[in-house]
Amino acid sequence: MAHLSLEEALSLATGALRKAGANQHMADSTAKALVQAEAQGLSSHGLSRVAQYATHLRNGRADGAAVASISRSKGAALLVDAKHGLAFPACELAVSTAIDTARESGVCFAGVNNSHHCGVLVDHLRAVADAGMVGLGFANSPAAMPAAGGKHAIFGTNPVAAVFPRRNADPLMIDLSLSEVARGKLMIAAKEGKSIPLGWALDQQGNPTTDPNLGLLGSMLPLGAAGSPKGSMLALMVELLVTAVIGAQFGFEASSFFVDEGNVPRLGQAFIVIDPGALTGSDMYYDRMETVIHEMLLDDGVRLSGERRLALERGALKSGLSIPDALMQQLRTLSA
Repeated sequence: MAHLSLEEALSLATGALRKAGANQHMADSTAKALVQAEAQGLSSHGLSRVAQYATHLRNGRADGAAVASISRSKGAALLVDAKHGLAFPACELAVSTAIDTARESGVCFAGVNNSHHCGVLVDHLRAVADAGMVGLGFANSPAAMPAAGGKHAIFGTNPVAAVFPRRNADPLMIDLSLSEVARGKLMIAAKEGKSIPLGWALDQQGNPTTDPNLGLLGSMLPLGAAGSPKGSMLALMVELLVTAVIGAQFGFEASSFFVDEGNVPRLGQAFIVIDPGALTGSDMYYDRMETVIHEMLLDDGVRLSGERRLALERGALKSGLSIPDALMQQLRTLSA
């Protein structure tokens, strides 16, 4: 394993993305998000994505010159056009504008279209918690799951996220994909030559598989008990929210992120920001939050959402990161 500081990781990731054609703001924003994910122990959304993003920039699947902008707004609703660039600058613009709007209106819905892979969804909402507000996030991704009762992939793993600020404590950070596991875990297992548990994925013929490569070619199983339509229905809800509502492309219309060649994905993200002060009032909100957290912690073994990843991030700030030697060499080559 190779060891490096967060500053070194940031420099390598930024350099690799700049060399691949990303403008400075896009490279900075993206590298920061990937290093943050790596520091939280989320390697499937961390530095391993640098090579993927760099390839998409070089192959025209993402436009490195893009500068996101607000394309439409009405009242407390707004739409950000990512302009086929990497998702991170567009999501930053959407969330920061939504925070400002929610301060005035109490709530804001901000959509992002013509976008790309958005990384760890809940991390986009951390600024919302810092502003003392509640945030919700939704995103679609290239097709990986069938509709309930179906066989061919239509919906992405379509993550959902939420952040709830606390008084003098870390916020609750909730983030989950609507497949049984995130597709990135199959990517990591395939790279490492490891098998996956039954119940994670199906092959192209719709048969359960323990081979991550066959799973990547096939489809992911939805969240929930086998045969249950619940995960698939939730994926449909998110798919419609970030496509029909904001004009992004459906997951089945986007080429997989795990192939070098393919179309411009034009995917979507959506963020809802709510000011508790406009409703129950900030004091009541924080009191209610601590009441439920106190009740949860009465049971041994309860872990608050986001607690582990934030602890890992603080540790990484002090002691740095450990990544596979091959990944370190790849980053050095890409950024040279």
